[in-house]
Amino acid sequence: MSNDQAQVRLPEEKVFKDPVHKYIYVQDSLIWHLINTREFQRLRRIRQLGTSYLTFHGAEHSRFSHSLGVYEITRKIISQFERSGYSGWPKEEKLVALCAALLHDIGHGPFSHSIEDVFDTHHEAWTCRMLREDTEINRVLRDFDPSYPERVAAVICKTYHEPIVVSLVSSQMDADRMDYLLRDAYFTGVNYGTFDLERILRVLRPHQGRIVVKESGMHAVEDYLMSRYQMYWQVYFHPVTRSSEIILRQIFRRAKELYGGGYAFGWMMEPLEKLISGNIGIEAYLALDEALVQAAFSAWSHETDPILADLCRRFLNRRLYKYVTMDGPDEQLWNDIRAQFRAIGLNPDYHLEIDFPYDMPYHVYRPGSPGPADNEEKPPILLLSGDDRLSEISGRSDIVRSITGIHQGKYHLYYPEEPLLESAHRLSANIRELFGLM
Repeated sequence: MSNDQAQVRLPEEKVFKDPVHKYIYVQDSLIWHLINTREFQRLRRIRQLGTSYLTFHGAEHSRFSHSLGVYEITRKIISQFERSGYSGWPKEEKLVALCAALLHDIGHGPFSHSIEDVFDTHHEAWTCRMLREDTEINRVLRDFDPSYPERVAAVICKTYHEPIVVSLVSSQMDADRMDYLLRDAYFTGVNYGTFDLERILRVLRPHQGRIVVKESGMHAVEDYLMSRYQMYWQVYFHPVTRSSEIILRQIFRRAKELYGGGYAFGWMMEPLEKLISGNIGIEAYLALDEALVQAAFSAWSHETDPILADLCRRFLNRRLYKYVTMDGPDEQLWNDIRAQFRAIGLNPDYHLEIDFPYDMPYHVYRPGSPGPADNEEKPPILLLSGDDRLSEISGRSDIVRSITGIHQGKYHLYYPEEPLLESAHRLSANIRELFGLM
């Protein structure tokens, strides 16, 4: 496929029916070829919301559908810029931006964030490896233009020479966030994540190398940020979802600990063994999807190690840990609980976990600084006045200012309920009271 051929649009536009955007339009042959690579098709087998389906039963949507949605929002933003003739948008960057939007999540593994926590991996690093190494995606991009694998990787790694392209995919109001809020709200069945996407798209402007918001669109952005705030605390940080994530992490931790100790697993597939051993390459990583991991959990539920078997059964059958809320950290009480758990035959390393107050991993909004985006601080949302003056939104909006602080979560103490009920008489009165066993 030569560059000239690839730039020609598809002879017939391809259309995906989508519950969030109604229709997703693919007009470029390069995009169509990328969608049909095995790396992108793998995203059908990875849920967008990880373990949230155990809390919200409709949350079965995939990273495949989300990635298409991010592509579509990016396409709409660029089309709006081009139709309006805004001089601040570099037209030659359109296809790079669309590729980056489409491919930004290809590096996600099954239950991505839990795997990342335990095995010290990061999906963005895997995404860039898949773009740069010998993969179908790399070959499609390279056949189009030898510079494209590195250019698209640079956008995703936030080192691209045009920051405005990076901000379309990674900023405090990017296509990624806008799609997952709307999509996650739709599939979880909540109303918190809804906002007026069409209005926001109409008030975005390219300006001096960044994307800003027309001043009259401030209220639409307020609505977007409030939706984000509500989704985090009502969906993403739901305490039942946190329980399922804790058990999932403990399964991976236990498997890693057993493997390091020479335990003979009754069932182990090569991709999982390579992940657990810390010696995993592209081919094995691509073989990891949630079907394989669920199959492993099903097999491990019959392992001779009682902790691993119990954790897997709990995850598969949704027998999640219960939780109690604590006012704050109490080291003396924590040590007492751990000691009493050991005395009744529980392993506090796996049967007890405090979910501490945490900073939101993707803050609802931070004023930040107006410089180019990097891995630590994303540029702020700027309002553009009629006389071309820029102002940071929290300086103009009481609503945004009220949610810029870090929201501290409550202390939740997670534990398996059944063995505690059976041994309640062996616990001290204050521990029984804490767990509601009086």
